[in-house]
Amino acid sequence: MSRRVGAVLRNFCARKRLFEMLAKIHSGALCGVEAVPVEIEVNSGERGEPKTFIVGLPDAAVKESLNRVSSALANSAAPVPSTKTTVNLAPGNLRKEGPIYDLPIALAMLASTGFIDGSKFGGTIFAGELGLSGELRPICGAVSLALLARSSGNKKLILPEASAKEASLVEGVEVYSAKSLSELIEHFRTGAALKITSFNPADCLESDDDSGPDFRDVKGQHAVRRAVEVAVAGGHNILMVGPPGSGKSMIAKRIPTIMPAPSLEEYLEILGVYSAAGIILHKGINRFERPFRAPHHTISDIGLIGGGTNPKPGEISLAHNGVLFLDELPEFHRSVLEVLRQPLEDGRVNISRSAGKITVPCRFMLVAAMNPCPCGFLGDRKNRCRCTPPQIQRYRSRISGPLLDRIDIHVEAAALSMEDLAKREYGESSAQMRERIVAARQIQRQRFGARAKNAFNAAMGNAQIRKYCSLEREQQSVLLSAMEELNLSARAYDKILKVSRTIADLCGSEKIQTSHLLEAINYRTLDRAF
Repeated sequence: MSRRVGAVLRNFCARKRLFEMLAKIHSGALCGVEAVPVEIEVNSGERGEPKTFIVGLPDAAVKESLNRVSSALANSAAPVPSTKTTVNLAPGNLRKEGPIYDLPIALAMLASTGFIDGSKFGGTIFAGELGLSGELRPICGAVSLALLARSSGNKKLILPEASAKEASLVEGVEVYSAKSLSELIEHFRTGAALKITSFNPADCLESDDDSGPDFRDVKGQHAVRRAVEVAVAGGHNILMVGPPGSGKSMIAKRIPTIMPAPSLEEYLEILGVYSAAGIILHKGINRFERPFRAPHHTISDIGLIGGGTNPKPGEISLAHNGVLFLDELPEFHRSVLEVLRQPLEDGRVNISRSAGKITVPCRFMLVAAMNPCPCGFLGDRKNRCRCTPPQIQRYRSRISGPLLDRIDIHVEAAALSMEDLAKREYGESSAQMRERIVAARQIQRQRFGARAKNAFNAAMGNAQIRKYCSLEREQQSVLLSAMEELNLSARAYDKILKVSRTIADLCGSEKIQTSHLLEAINYRTLDRAF
């Protein structure tokens, strides 16, 4: 009797194991600019109502994936589980967002029913959004997922074809692409080869396109052009003050054209930030470019610095390794401008909300522009200023002293004369200016080391200032006299030394000369006016 009962139990357990199958597959979740591993478990054949449940703290987009997956499976001639099925996204305490889990959930479902071999999933990370027809659509975070694959030991990554290109920038990871779910089903059932995506970063470093903005279009404004060149060469922040129509915005929009092309590491950081913000760059990866962000003055502090219910990067992070242009600076809300203080110093921002905390990089070059007064014509020889002194003071006081102190270079953009406007000859091109800037940046890389994170003069610490910005006794006397006359702060003292070092680098001088120091001091004369 006991033998018969034991045989029945063994037979029942064997049939239960055949009926219930568990499949596991690896994916990732975006947390700020980084991706963390997520394991997707699908168990089908459970007793109960034939329905699919998804657990593991999914958001609305993840819950809706079940409808997309079932339609994609049906249109790909693949079986849909007809029993109670549980989909678990582990770890359970991490919130899962977005449609990137469609593909791994679909494949794990097929593996749980025995339609494909789930043992082939090992060593691979999967991500992709499914259309109802089974087509694979692009996702956010491809670069972050590739970095996760490299660090976690999963050396393979399978993505939609439109997202695989940017992920292939990460070295040490094999990136495979597919156009549809049926293509992947064929791969796991018959061993059909997938397309491996490779990308040569050297193809993006140079561009022959000369139809974009160029500094040769800027007429006159030689002092502003010189100040901009110094600012870009050393990574300094710059403020342009001038009447309407003097070319401030025109010059600012051309600053990215004289900046050195980002390195592969810098470009991966840019892509990581955009991925965290939910922006897909699969259409704009044909050339390496530095970002240029120009938010409107009505932007909120959250829009500028980042935040929200589920923390996302703001404009200062989207300008990482590029330019943040704030036009009409006094028109921004005071609270918005004040949140810039710490990011300008630290190069990163910590965003804490109830849903989580993220740290996002924000090393950017701040370019600001403003009028000298509310009407804009203060000091103009042709147009009469209609503003009263109290109005001018209130207008300028919208920019706090601490924020102004963090801007290295202040320069006046005078109104253009009719002679300058009538000139037909072009000014110096962006390529010519960039050549000098690249040479100065190379000097700084040699000075601070090729592996330095911030290999430019504006990022020097106190010890580096003492080492590389030493002055002679007469030069020190000149600087101290200027400090007293202009009533400058200790931070402005350091800024002058850093700008002097950059001017010396542009001139190819090993030591800071008196002329370099005087030019740097001249870039702080607006402190007294404000």
